[in-house]
Amino acid sequence: MRRADRLFQIVQLLRRDRVSTAARLARELGISERTLYRDVADLMASGVPIESEAGVGYRLPRHFDLPPFMFNAEEGEALLLGARIVAAWGDPSLREAAESLLRKVEAVLPAGRRKSLSDLPFLVPDFHVPPETARFLGVLRQGLREQRRVRIAYARADGTSSDRVVQPLGLIFWGYRWHLAAWCELREALRTFRVDRIQAGELMDAFQPTRGQDLESYLGRMRAENPAGA
Repeated sequence: MRRADRLFQIVQLLRRDRVSTAARLARELGISERTLYRDVADLMASGVPIESEAGVGYRLPRHFDLPPFMFNAEEGEALLLGARIVAAWGDPSLREAAESLLRKVEAVLPAGRRKSLSDLPFLVPDFHVPPETARFLGVLRQGLREQRRVRIAYARADGTSSDRVVQPLGLIFWGYRWHLAAWCELREALRTFRVDRIQAGELMDAFQPTRGQDLESYLGRMRAENPAGA
């Protein structure tokens, strides 16, 4: 568990129980009491009004709550729908992140808002992203995030395979499939790769996008080739 998530969870446990000992909190979080003491001290320093009493434990004031999320009904619907789309069509890591996001939002919403949000009939079909897609989607996302080249083994439409080194520029979801927009060093050109045809993926060194080889250039080419959808 990331430290930021752990700090958030400490507050949620104290909101739930109002009073809890260091030993109990540490046990629920799977950390040492020493780490728990340090986390609580940091929360108090950041302004969370945790009270400590010897022989009793930690408590939060009865009416303490985290600051409410300032979004209207339509913004809440957009958040819910977006998270459900990611959970349905992303890789396992993205699915977990989307579900965690919704849990965090629901944890700090007033009860009435929480129920109205979770009851919205916004359904997203789960197309069960194929294992061959999910397997390398995380690698590609990391390559995009860190601007790193990726070595891939790619199966063409005719079934033949080729090794490529690509500079990932973006991930695009259309036609119920994930596609990678990239600069292909083998072809020295902008290319689109279907992620479900990537048979192997390996992160390499960092790169710096240059004019004509960047996402803006890729999108410009797409608009030129498909003017009706521009």
